[in-house]
Amino acid sequence: MLSRLRSIGPGALTAAAFIGPGTVTTATVAGASFGYALAWALVFATLAAIVLQEMAARLGVAGRLGLGEAITKAAGAGPVRWIAVALIVAALVIGNAAYEGGNLAGAVLGVQAALPDAPRVGVAAAIAALAGAILFLGGYKVIERVLIGAVLLMTFAFAAALFIVGPDWGALARGVSTPTLPPAALPVAIGLIGTTIVPYNLFLHAAAARKRWASADDLPDARFDARLSIGVGGVVSILVLSTAAASLFGSGQTIANAADMARQLEPAFGEGAVWLLGLGLFAAGLSSAITAPLATGFAAAELFGFESDPKAAKFRMVAGGVLLAGAVVSITGARPVEIILFAQFANGLLLPIVAAFLLIAVNRRVLLGDHVNGLFTNIAGAVVLVVTTGLGLRAILRATGVW
Repeated sequence: MLSRLRSIGPGALTAAAFIGPGTVTTATVAGASFGYALAWALVFATLAAIVLQEMAARLGVAGRLGLGEAITKAAGAGPVRWIAVALIVAALVIGNAAYEGGNLAGAVLGVQAALPDAPRVGVAAAIAALAGAILFLGGYKVIERVLIGAVLLMTFAFAAALFIVGPDWGALARGVSTPTLPPAALPVAIGLIGTTIVPYNLFLHAAAARKRWASADDLPDARFDARLSIGVGGVVSILVLSTAAASLFGSGQTIANAADMARQLEPAFGEGAVWLLGLGLFAAGLSSAITAPLATGFAAAELFGFESDPKAAKFRMVAGGVLLAGAVVSITGARPVEIILFAQFANGLLLPIVAAFLLIAVNRRVLLGDHVNGLFTNIAGAVVLVVTTGLGLRAILRATGVW
């Protein structure tokens, strides 16, 4: 078991990526608004993410391919290839640059929850500099260790906060095991699923798994890493939802994010709860601020054929551009609404397309040999594909103002 734990890495990068400020905020709102009722949505989202991310890891380990390479190979040399490339660039490069500001802003909120007088601009600049130092000075191994540490820190912080608050364990068990949908809860339930299953994590996982493991002989370790790490990530999201449910559901208080929850907890549960939630939110924001540029660099390297290494010049240029754009947004406080809406639209298109390409790729024996999908995995993948198509449609409708 101990030797298996040493294999943890690419899956932890993925977990660190999806437990970002968006997930923490959505889980907080879900718990504060609907109690434990939507915990099942996080269980479903986690299982669905494990299905897709295991496929991505298998593509990287057994197929020795990144997802961007697999998509462009499948698209051929004609106009379909360039449409696919344009869509990936729009969704990942432009999209992650737009969302990076939110990642850094989430980390700032975590600091300010514990230290209300901390200056926003100075904290944002310091966190952006820290993310840049980790990305550009450490190399892949250092990035991996930092993000494993961030996942462990989030797990500890949110678990400790939940035990301080004291959940209703029976209600939590019912919320996890019994799907219910209270009135007006549908958009929040979809949001919980949509912040867990995101397209850039598939690119990140395939590339990181290929870098970490050398051959198909390492697939057992890659599967263990994916299932455990993403499972832990799902547990962290449920911890956040449960903390909000235990402390805020039915209180009538308006909660916009986890920092609001931290401030509301202080009178009843003391400064310790505030520091724990602030620490968890800081780790969530910082980890996503690192993984978004990293995933964009990997995808761009696969699409345009340059070296897929965080220390390579072109890789740093792409990742640095995403980080710089996010830093400008978080420091200035600007809200590039049009860019974010465009990114949501592109991501809405990309998510089902990427899931479909991934499902096709992991069924090709020419790529994976005997490691193609089995019947059960294909059925699970088809179910997830239907869900991601619905999520993509919802993102498009939201971006266009229809829903």
